[in-house]
Amino acid sequence: MAVSVGDLAPDFTLPATGGTSLSLSSFRGQPVVLVFYPGDDTPVCTKQLNSYNNELSAFEGVGAQVLAISAQDIASHDQFSSKHGFGFPLLADTDKAVASLYGTVGPLGFSRRSVFVINAAGVITYAHRAIAGITYRPVSELVAAVEASR
Repeated sequence: MAVSVGDLAPDFTLPATGGTSLSLSSFRGQPVVLVFYPGDDTPVCTKQLNSYNNELSAFEGVGAQVLAISAQDIASHDQFSSKHGFGFPLLADTDKAVASLYGTVGPLGFSRRSVFVINAAGVITYAHRAIAGITYRPVSELVAAVEASR
């Protein structure tokens, strides 16, 4: 069953860009904007992640850590991240286990473009799962969701 607002965010540990592994629980004490995106170097995903990166200071201004997850491997993520200079980690969920926990796997097996805001206590306070995935949530909406989660 997929998680929803009010649920404790399921913890996970995934390989991340920069040769590390990251656990959601290591960010307890600060809000997290958890972004699930379908694929590296695809047009909408590139636009979305560049938008978040270009306005990273807005997320930092509310103390939030952005984490972006898709099913590609670390080699793909490292290339995508270095090409665009992302200031937040990309995490590899190659078996889609985390995407499944968060209910973001679509009917054809691809991750749906989705965003969750998790507060400092680890509770999901905002959830958006796109049906079509041709648009994405704007930074202003996500920052407002972080501020409302305090």
